[in-house]
This record gives sequence, C-alpha cells and structure tokens, in this order.
Amino acid sequence: MNDCIFCKIIAGEIPSTKIYEDEKVFAFFSTAPNNHGHTLVVPKKHSRNIMDMDEQTLADLALAVQKITRGVYEGTKADGVNIIMNNEASAGQAVFHAHVHIIPRFKDDGLKSWEKSMPYENGEEKGLAAKIMESIK
Repeated sequence: MNDCIFCKIIAGEIPSTKIYEDEKVFAFFSTAPNNHGHTLVVPKKHSRNIMDMDEQTLADLALAVQKITRGVYEGTKADGVNIIMNNEASAGQAVFHAHVHIIPRFKDDGLKSWEKSMPYENGEEKGLAAKIMESIK
C-alpha cells in the first residue's frame, strides 16, 4: 500500500521506535501514547482490520501480541495492560492497517474505559443475539 503510514514504518521509510520485529509482525511505540510504553503491533501483511485479515495473519498477530504484552508489562512495571483493536472509523480506527494497541496501565493513571453503559430493552437482547448468530459464517 503506497499511502499506508504503517506500511511505510515497516519498510523503514518513516522513523519509529521499534520494540519488536520478526518475519510476520512489527511493533513500535505509539506517537500519541495513552501511557508511556503504549505499543502498536501490526502485521507486515497489509490488512484493513480484523475482518479483512486472513486466519494465519491473525494467528501470527495474536501470538506476537501475547509475547510483546509480556515485555511491555514487565518492562514498564505496569499494574495491568489493556489490549485494544479498533476496527473501522466509528470504533476509533484512524489508520486503516490492522493494528493492536498494548497500553500499560498503572493504578490511578486516570485513563477511563467504558464510561457509558447501554442496557437492553425487554426482549431486545435475544433478538439481536439471533441476528448475530445468523450472520456468523
């Protein structure tokens, strides 16, 4: 992808603080970190997001995320870690090359997750579950 910023980072055309690299994935610090140590893990094979990714690329990415998460957790002496993948713009995806965020978390760091709850109305939950089950291929 000629205009993909992450493809350019992987190719070394744009500088980054590399954390990990193997033949399948590349990991580097976010330029807009939520906490110090916030790392992005990207497959070298370009995919738009998790729905566009082939199974082997997803498996390679998941295994790398696990390995790198251990390093981020231990290296930053974090109290916990968030693993986040935004898929499509309305979910917060800004770069359309699949990537996973590893965000080290610290007690009282002030980051908030799930500030809002949307309870189901009567019967709505079962109807939506049926539609989702029908759509799974």
